[in-house]
Amino acid sequence: MNNTGISAETPKNFSIVIVNYKTPEITKICLDLLHQHLDTKSTPIWVVDNYSADESTEYLRTLDWINLIERSVSEPEPGHIAHGKALDMVLERVETDYLFLMHTDTFIFDKNVFPMMLNKCLNNPKIVAVGCVEQLNRGTTRTIWRYSSRLFKHHFRRLKISMGLRSREPKPYKEVYLKSFCTLWNCKLIKQHNLHFSMDDRVPGYTLQDRMTELGYFVEMLSPRKIFSYLDHIQAGTVAAAGGYETTHRRTKMYNNILKRLNKSDSKN
Repeated sequence: MNNTGISAETPKNFSIVIVNYKTPEITKICLDLLHQHLDTKSTPIWVVDNYSADESTEYLRTLDWINLIERSVSEPEPGHIAHGKALDMVLERVETDYLFLMHTDTFIFDKNVFPMMLNKCLNNPKIVAVGCVEQLNRGTTRTIWRYSSRLFKHHFRRLKISMGLRSREPKPYKEVYLKSFCTLWNCKLIKQHNLHFSMDDRVPGYTLQDRMTELGYFVEMLSPRKIFSYLDHIQAGTVAAAGGYETTHRRTKMYNNILKRLNKSDSKN
């Protein structure tokens, strides 16, 4: 095993893309960890700044080991649309066969996450993507409770609608789409079929996953327990960092608590 955590037999044919929008503190932590764990001379790191126009943009301009793209728009865009367009800008430019999607609130602590996920694709050419459908590791008890409560609500709402009663539309009770906080995509296959991450108004990657599975490809779903043994992720941390929630919101509090822990840990090193 070399110092990147990738075996000598494993080709270094992947790139990483991160989209930044007004998250200076966590963007720096995220990139510092990548720089620490990877040989950035052989692993292209792409960062798209989604017209932040703040200190995070200035910070990114100082890094000579990343490929920086600065997006500009003529009118405001919904966040998920802007994110999808940023991903597609990198998809057009990337020359490697595989592309890791990461968020600025994803913190890699074990570099072996990259070969672990990459090898799943290399061992099966029909796998188009590897990732997790959950954004945090809730543990067995909380996962069972969440699934059970969502299953009950789903069927209760269906029952009310069937009886002609007013009800909200039943939400899916089972997560099926890979979340992009750390997801590996076979961009060679995506390009072969002339597809993109953003193809409609849905979350980037959702329609792509549907289209690729319809074509006969598969997605490898990692358990939260597996993927979170390699990394930390602040659920909706990018939204909290950009001020998208009230200061008393539980996700803002979660973001601040994790940030304090990371800064405290960094000061000890």
